[in-house]
Amino acid sequence: MRCDKSLTIERDPVSLSPTGTPSRRFSGTNLSPALNRKSQRRSSEMDDAKTTATRVDRWGYQLRTSSDACVVAIDAYYNQVLSYGRNRAIILDAPANDPACVLGNALAAHFLCSKDLPKASSLLVSAAAALKNATSYEKAVYEAIILLVGDGRDEEEALSRHFELVKEYPKDLVSLKRAQILCFYMGQPHHSLSLVEKALPHNQGQSFIYGMLAFPLLELGRMAEAKSAARRGWEINRFDSWSQHCYECHFNEAVEFMESCSSTWRSCSSFMYTHNWWHVAVCYLEGNAPLCKVLKVYDEQIWKELQRNYSDRAEVFVNALGLLLQLDVRGQMDVLKDRLLLAAETLKDKSLWHVEWLLDILALWTLARAKESLKAEELLNSIKSRNSFLKKQNVMQRATQLAEATYEYGRGNHHKVIDILGPDFDAIDYKMIGASDEQLDVFNEIWYNVLLNTGHASKAIDLIEKQLQKRVGCPYLWRLLEKAYGIAGKGDSAMAAEKAKALEISYFN
Repeated sequence: MRCDKSLTIERDPVSLSPTGTPSRRFSGTNLSPALNRKSQRRSSEMDDAKTTATRVDRWGYQLRTSSDACVVAIDAYYNQVLSYGRNRAIILDAPANDPACVLGNALAAHFLCSKDLPKASSLLVSAAAALKNATSYEKAVYEAIILLVGDGRDEEEALSRHFELVKEYPKDLVSLKRAQILCFYMGQPHHSLSLVEKALPHNQGQSFIYGMLAFPLLELGRMAEAKSAARRGWEINRFDSWSQHCYECHFNEAVEFMESCSSTWRSCSSFMYTHNWWHVAVCYLEGNAPLCKVLKVYDEQIWKELQRNYSDRAEVFVNALGLLLQLDVRGQMDVLKDRLLLAAETLKDKSLWHVEWLLDILALWTLARAKESLKAEELLNSIKSRNSFLKKQNVMQRATQLAEATYEYGRGNHHKVIDILGPDFDAIDYKMIGASDEQLDVFNEIWYNVLLNTGHASKAIDLIEKQLQKRVGCPYLWRLLEKAYGIAGKGDSAMAAEKAKALEISYFN
């Protein structure tokens, strides 16, 4: 179900952000001196009490632990990750029940790395101390995870390690999901597809694998194959969120299907719960449903969830602000003003800054649009400053440019947006900000409006016509094309208006 090509992605498991410091390797043989000393002490303490019991996890892979409760916690965590559950903290029970279990410590460290880095580092020290007694599977998972934590974060090396891990242990769908999320943040859907294709022959008929296949297929524009994979995934497990996000421009049908699945979302994390409802709201918006339907989803399902769950509020804000921006692009600021001001007030809290690139960019627009100029400028300057420390500075420079352009758009400086982005802007080239195709669509719509408002109607016509080849059922794009034709003095504006009207009548009426 979708007109864009997006599935939802959970941010937390990989813990990537624009705030990274210069990378430093952090492995079992290359710990920092302080961590090495701690590891050696703990290793010595464990020498007299080595665990020899071998058990198997959900995938059938061996791990060393003396505790059945440790394995239960690990298996429960697997299910929580794959289903985007609210109780991923269950993994903390694994090291609590067996402090010497390498797999339990490594997985718990990964869960905590974006929440409590000192504790995550301590768990990795415990894992390193027990490596001599670990199975080959545990060592492989540990070596992949350490590259995603703290100063040792190295995305390219981590992806390489995950390729090796998935090849050798293809039934480990949680490691596969970690790798796919890493690909998402690196803007590499081809690698994401390659990973799942390696694992698929070993997981035929298994829950979650087909949703994981559908996502990169969608991102690569292979819609028919994505729909087929998603359908099979949903038939196996209707709780598989990734299998619920594959729709074309049939917005009323998409809403009907999504809302029929909504009873399965309450057990999801706040991010996934609100992201699913964000998809519903987008379908309403794209299908020209009454505005009250879109606002009801925002108020009742997204903003209220933000008030209920403080811990995941950064991820929820991505959905809230993304929807507000889409509404603003469509000229609905009059009814949004109070909501925008409330969101902007909350975004003054700097703990929400630099969690994700996409959130920072949306926050810049929100603050600028709400005329919180000083805070907006402070955030923008902070983004520019932090980017200078990133390993992939050249790659992320474009993300910084998009941030600055979005800030200027929020201020109404459309000519500056043109100057910043240049003549060949296409949002699809900005996947590195951690956004799906559907989340990126709004930046293209901003671009079309900026072009129309700065006297570049012919350029806008070319781009909108190209976009309509992918989203022919989107009435808003036809309305934009009608406006562009009118500005350019072309006689095709009546045709575009007629097409838009026909689509508007056909949806939700």
